[in-house]
Amino acid sequence: MHRKLSSSIYLIVCFIFFLWVDLYFSAQLVRQLSHGLHISNKVFALTYVKNYGAAFSILQNSREMLIILSVVAITLLFGYVIKHLKSISFKSIFFIALLSAGIAGNLHERIIYGYVRDFFEIKAFNFPVFNISDIFITIGVIALIILILIKKTK
Repeated sequence: MHRKLSSSIYLIVCFIFFLWVDLYFSAQLVRQLSHGLHISNKVFALTYVKNYGAAFSILQNSREMLIILSVVAITLLFGYVIKHLKSISFKSIFFIALLSAGIAGNLHERIIYGYVRDFFEIKAFNFPVFNISDIFITIGVIALIILILIKKTK
């Protein structure tokens, strides 16, 4: 029982912290960019872009479907943790919370603004402009894949 409670609290605290970091720093960056902040060199730039789709601009103008997919994904991730509270590692919970917060950050922007605010641009090669939520999602997915692969090899 103690393990279940501590795992649940850990999930909620991590999720709320990551979501707060995402929303707070995204708001600060967009505010600064709107007031004239300009950072750009050959490798990196801060470029404010309204993204009406998903990653790599797929599913453009599919706001409702992306909202539904986001809610389903977060529900499944939290459901997985709840179902496996006795056995799931704190590392897995950490990265599931990070992934879920990234999804929730983009979900929040889709609901509030009707689009996702992207601002990080890697100019060294042709890569879509992205945001903090996207970073959280990418790190979460890669880390979970690694944890699954490590577990499979044991």
